[in-house]
Amino acid sequence: MMQDKQYLMIPGPTQVPPTVAIAMSRPIIGHRSEDFAALHEAVVGKLQQLLQTKNEVFVLTHSGTGAMETGVANTISPGDKVLALVGGKFGQRFAQLARVYGGEVDEINFDWGKPVDLRVVEAKLNANPDIKVVLATQNETSTGVTNDIQGLGALVAKTPALLVVDGVSGVGGIEIKVDEWNVDILCTGSQKALMLPPGLAVVSVSAKAWPVVEQNTSPRYYFSLPAAKKSYAKWNTAYTPAVSLFVGLNTALDMILSEGLDNVFARHKLLSKATRAAIKALGLKLLTDEDCASPVITSVLSPEGISADAIRKILKEELGVTFAGGQDDMKGKLFRIAHMGFADQMDVIIAIGALEMALARVGHPVELGAGVKAAQEVFLGRDA
Repeated sequence: MMQDKQYLMIPGPTQVPPTVAIAMSRPIIGHRSEDFAALHEAVVGKLQQLLQTKNEVFVLTHSGTGAMETGVANTISPGDKVLALVGGKFGQRFAQLARVYGGEVDEINFDWGKPVDLRVVEAKLNANPDIKVVLATQNETSTGVTNDIQGLGALVAKTPALLVVDGVSGVGGIEIKVDEWNVDILCTGSQKALMLPPGLAVVSVSAKAWPVVEQNTSPRYYFSLPAAKKSYAKWNTAYTPAVSLFVGLNTALDMILSEGLDNVFARHKLLSKATRAAIKALGLKLLTDEDCASPVITSVLSPEGISADAIRKILKEELGVTFAGGQDDMKGKLFRIAHMGFADQMDVIIAIGALEMALARVGHPVELGAGVKAAQEVFLGRDA
């Protein structure tokens, strides 16, 4: 029997806080009004605080993939040499987008579950001074790996190349210092750690990137950053924005900034630490090592001989808890527990308690309460 009460523990869309939902239910305002212009300006100012940047930040009406395509469409012209750093499904997507726009893509593949090796990137950049764009993923959602964007930024900044970063699943849960870390284009979306429904993309653009953007020859219309910039000075948008989502984003950003960025990032790290401790206590294997583990999602290998999807089915249908599955080669072998955005300690306790029950249901030997206890010990500070 399907559970009426549901617990969403996937990496997007994530839970929307009630205060954000209420804000979005207010009467809509005109998108060419002074009210919207004031809202737009406020949202951008708050995003600049979150991203730690003085660059222009554009709020566009499309998905996270649309944000990624905006980054590609405005920096890659046909024939441009592109270095794509791939360690999972979304790194692959970035590389595919670059090929669609005619880029000559040099794709470096790192093992799923492993981070980008900066030494390999440095060697590539030194050997190929004509690389125009480096595509990187801050948080690879398909594996639960967080990459060293600060280190990548330091390497790319020494070259004429632009660093274009997919921050879709990281921004709002994992710190990123756009200016200090030399990120030229940052792309993110609304439906993950920013705690909104899908529908908004956020793109920041550095001073180094603008000449490339303006001279780019790839066809673009809806994804045009020059078109967005033309309207930006008056806090307008080139095309019709998702007004209610802007209102929701404004409220969500207020929540984030009120909590304090350091506290937000620490909360996500604590949730990750507790989840990982629980998984280990249950005798299950994690896909990622500690040094590259994502603060916002944990990837767990299914027990030998048991399909991850069988576990997920019981979780969903009997217990009302939704985990994400594995992708591509990891399908059926992996489940992913998200703890991002509007997530707290009790979300992790519920997720682990449900996992223990599902493991028992599929016949895997499990000590009920062992995972929950391990998570509680972390939350109580007794894990040292």
